[in-house]
Amino acid sequence: MTQLSIIIPVYQVENYIRACLESIYRQGMTDDSFEVIIVNDGTKDRSMEVVQDIIKAHNNIIVINQENQGLSMARNNGMAKAQGEYILLVDSDDLLADKCLPALIAEACQKKPDLVVADFKKMNDKEIEEIILKNTLPASLHAEEKSGWALLQEDLDPRQCYVWRTIYRREFLVSNNIRFVPGIYYEDIPFTHECLLKAKRCLRVHNLLYIYRIGHASITTAINLKSGKDLATTIAKTWALRNIDGLSAEITQRVSDNVFAAFSVLLYAIVHDVKTAADRKEILMHLKRVAPDLSFSNGMKQKFVFCLYRFIPIIFIETRVLLTKIKK
Repeated sequence: MTQLSIIIPVYQVENYIRACLESIYRQGMTDDSFEVIIVNDGTKDRSMEVVQDIIKAHNNIIVINQENQGLSMARNNGMAKAQGEYILLVDSDDLLADKCLPALIAEACQKKPDLVVADFKKMNDKEIEEIILKNTLPASLHAEEKSGWALLQEDLDPRQCYVWRTIYRREFLVSNNIRFVPGIYYEDIPFTHECLLKAKRCLRVHNLLYIYRIGHASITTAINLKSGKDLATTIAKTWALRNIDGLSAEITQRVSDNVFAAFSVLLYAIVHDVKTAADRKEILMHLKRVAPDLSFSNGMKQKFVFCLYRFIPIIFIETRVLLTKIKK
């Protein structure tokens, strides 16, 4: 059985995709132990051309060509095709740390956790070039067993719900019907929370797995009407996870607090990024439609902000916009 499926959505990344694939094939794993599923999400640049030699050199690469459907559907379609016992989701402009996978996958296949959560580093292009040249072996594996709930409470930064730092047992995802919400940005937030809420056995590995490339354009760097409504939808989807059967009061509160973090990001972005009052109003009204039961009451800050949002949302936002302009 294939141990690992590595899924790579590809869209407009001709400057980065080659380095991404090369990092995978520097792991020291035999081609018969893993598969690489490249999902060409209708890219319009030369992304697929620049890696044709790598694709031809390995018989464990599967290419899915599709019209542009966005990152969520690219990942979903890749997961549907996967045959590995475990799944790793890699963004095509990032890299894997050298030789990090063999020990992680061996540990996962032996202990059968639902999730393996590892470390990551943010690096710019120059730092990435330097670390590739070093080509060092990782330290011995340092792993501890935790529940998904414990990871949610102790390890998750709600503003860093990065799916690529986790290796997922495929059967866990399939049996729980966990997929990405199609057609939206910020899809990592509800996906990560659902996984942690439903996972029974996990490994928290304190070893470097992933290198997150920074310093270039990102699809989620600024909020506009589309991405603002998407974040509102993400807030609603994550809020709804509080209704999963069997959650403790403490875990339910943690989910609520994490949603408040996303809610705060949305309010800040509406004020500082969204250009027109009409768009700001539409995002707020969309949030009220998709999350009508949204409510925050853990501490005075949450109570105060939510009260303003509930009773005078437009006045609340436009006053903040005016104050921001005055300060400038």
